[in-house]
Amino acid sequence: MDPTTNSPSTSPSSLGPVPSPNTNHPSPSPSPSAYSPAPAVYPPSPSPAPDSGLSVDHYSTSCPNAEAIVREAVKNAIDSNRGTGAGLIRLFFHDCFVRGCDASVLLNRTGSDEATERLGRPNLTLRGFEVIDAAKSVLEEYCPGIVSCSDILAFAGRDATYFLTNLTADFAMPAGRYDGLVSLASETVLNLPAPFFGLQQLNDSFAAKGLSLEDMVTLSGAHSVGRSSCDSFSDRLSSNSSDMDPGYAAYLRKQCSGYGGTAAQDYRTPDDLDTEYYRDVVSHDVLFGSDAALMDSNETAKMVRDNASVRGLWESKFVAAMVKMGGVGVKTSADGEIRKKCWIIN
Repeated sequence: MDPTTNSPSTSPSSLGPVPSPNTNHPSPSPSPSAYSPAPAVYPPSPSPAPDSGLSVDHYSTSCPNAEAIVREAVKNAIDSNRGTGAGLIRLFFHDCFVRGCDASVLLNRTGSDEATERLGRPNLTLRGFEVIDAAKSVLEEYCPGIVSCSDILAFAGRDATYFLTNLTADFAMPAGRYDGLVSLASETVLNLPAPFFGLQQLNDSFAAKGLSLEDMVTLSGAHSVGRSSCDSFSDRLSSNSSDMDPGYAAYLRKQCSGYGGTAAQDYRTPDDLDTEYYRDVVSHDVLFGSDAALMDSNETAKMVRDNASVRGLWESKFVAAMVKMGGVGVKTSADGEIRKKCWIIN
């Protein structure tokens, strides 16, 4: 999908027509949808930080079907292409790491002359925007001006986790975020951890967002699903200093022999969010230098091995880390808004 537009490649059929945002003109209004699911019920999640202003069941009175509507959009998209689910988790991560979880990553236009985050180099391969817009279209029909785009994105990240773990990791996602008013492409490289980062750089990057070393190792497990462009790890295929398994490197060189090639981030179970990633890290069958770096200290190597071998451990930690990350840089009514369309400020 072209990262400069929001033209949908996956359009959940039961949610009615989805607007196709344009960088020059507002999207047309969606036609009414008959979809009205029952309110969703989720298992408990770790409590949000007391000063975050977020709460579980935030929309239970103001828009009771909000989370069910988002989940339906995510389900339909993943049923069509599981890679979209991986894209939604990545979209949530990339949003929270730049200006906090404020949906600034979704913006095409802000009124500024500077390009938005979507045109930042780390974000050019982001996907899943059309799913957020599909859910927002329906929510604006049933609960106009109530549900923020940043909460929709947080719910979508949660729901993608649920479906990609084959209905294993289900949890409540606190809500109450407002949408940001600023989005700058120049801030993406400064804030997002790069695929070539070493362990100390990774730790520093996550610590800057209030996330721990263990959170970093845990959230890296999202690399168990989805694909990556070959230019993100090509340096590891030709480097004599790379610790990549030689057989795996030879396999990747074949995968990446053509222009614009991609490779599964976990070649064993590429469509499932699971602990195979950590087994890949141990066996040196990972794409990125940042993945390999998790074995560079005794502390993180133990976390990797525990996640790979202790049943249910990583899933419980991933749930907690997603909720914790969802509290980073939350906006309020004082410095945010509830957007009418997720790709443009009001």
